[in-house]
Amino acid sequence: MIVQQYRLERGWSQEQLAEISGLNVRTIQRIESGQPARMETYKALGAAFDVDFTLLQENAVSEIARDPERIDIALAFARVRKIRGFYGHAMSYVFVNSGLVLLNLLTTPHEFWAIFPIVGWGIGLLSHGLRAFDLMPWFGADWERREVEKRLGRKLGPSDPIPYQGDRLRDR
Repeated sequence: MIVQQYRLERGWSQEQLAEISGLNVRTIQRIESGQPARMETYKALGAAFDVDFTLLQENAVSEIARDPERIDIALAFARVRKIRGFYGHAMSYVFVNSGLVLLNLLTTPHEFWAIFPIVGWGIGLLSHGLRAFDLMPWFGADWERREVEKRLGRKLGPSDPIPYQGDRLRDR
């Protein structure tokens, strides 16, 4: 909503803001309707309005935090983006390493050096997958909560400003 406020204060239409910021009109419409945006989008809008882009992000986050249903939606989108990022990473892994194996077989078939990037990158891909699908029990939301409670010296309660735990809303 802050984007719409800045736009209206300047007397710009959505089309004018899109042209000034270099964004798509549909992107402006989505942001003004309260949907989340990428950091690059906030940077472009910040440059157009001549304000620090973090101000736009903070206001967007605080607007979302007022409505529990929007928090659920934002968390669901974040989770899906994590999974999509993993699938993109996996596709890159397959294509690049297939090319390396082919190059290896064509240039030095007696020495299989392609195993090193396959194994090294595979470890990174495995770690990415475990994080994307929340299968890594260490350093997850439960661990984070325990560490915060340990540093506070008390259990977190319903009045503490932590609205969610991991990808799920915390029961209030």
